[in-house]
Parts: sequence; C-alpha cells; structure tokens
Amino acid sequence: MKLFKFIISRVFFKNILYIVFFTLLVAFIIFFGLGFVTQHKNYVKVPKFFGLSISKAIESAKSESLKIVILDSAKYNPNYPPLTVLDQFPNQDREVKRGRKIYLTLNPVGYKKIKVPNVIQVTLRNAETLLNAVGFEVGELIYKNNIGKDMVLEIRYEGKKIKPGHTLRQRKKIDLVLGNGKK
Repeated sequence: MKLFKFIISRVFFKNILYIVFFTLLVAFIIFFGLGFVTQHKNYVKVPKFFGLSISKAIESAKSESLKIVILDSAKYNPNYPPLTVLDQFPNQDREVKRGRKIYLTLNPVGYKKIKVPNVIQVTLRNAETLLNAVGFEVGELIYKNNIGKDMVLEIRYEGKKIKPGHTLRQRKKIDLVLGNGKK
C-alpha cells in the first residue's frame, strides 16, 4: 500500500520529470556539442596529387589544410620523373576534414641495387628465369666454342665481365656468354 501511495505521489512524478528533463538536456548537448567539436559537415575536397612533384603536392595540401604522409615506393615508373606522386589515399575529390592525413606514394629516384645471382654453369633457360625473377633483363647472347651447349660461361655488363654477387640496379641488361656445343 505504501508503495502504491508513493507511485501516485507528487514527489515521484516530480523526480520522473527531473530525470526526463536532464536526459533530454544531456542528449541535446551531446547531439549538438559533438557536431561542433568534431566539425561535422566541415569538409574539404582532396585535390589531385597524381603526377605532381612532391614540392607542388605539399603546397597544394597546405592550401587545403591537409597533412601529407609519404609512403615508400618500390615500384619505379620510368614514364614519370623521380619523386613524382604515383598514388594517393584517399583519392581525389573525396571529402575529408581539415587536418586529415593524405598518404602519397612517390616514384623512387631509381631502381634499387641488387646482387647478380650466380648463373655460371647454368643453362640459358634457367639463367633467364633466374635473372628475370630478381629483376634483371637478359641482353645480348654471345656464343663461344665450348662443349656445353647454351651453358652460361660468363656474365657481362656493358661489355665488361662481372662476377656473381656484383651489385647492379634492377632492370639493367646483362649479357651472357654461352657455349655453342663445339669443342
């Protein structure tokens, strides 16, 4: 009986009214306060960075209040000058907030240097596969009198004999001296 009298009393309804009022007030503050704090609907469009030099990309990002993060690139594209933007995230024309980080992938200055694998005393077919797999190209094929037909006898770069383990930039052409199968 006391519980029923309390539920229909003025004090109970007054407290319920206070709870509803403060809940609505907190919800109102959160709804509009978060929009203000997080700068909701305050976006800028990401400019096109592809093909720009890094200095021009940084200037363009500063004018839009964006931050640039440069990612390392292993893919060299000879069609573009070194330190040119090859990829960006987020893509152009996406709407982002001011201060957002834009990740740029640059064209490296050149190919990385790697060691020439040991292809001496290996058949031409296997040598081509091995050289192509590590990033070299097979250039001129020079034949010498040797009993091992299509067996690699020497490795040459720009006409000079080189040894396995010599470091060269990727995509360089390596000439091979092969046996012709004659004594």
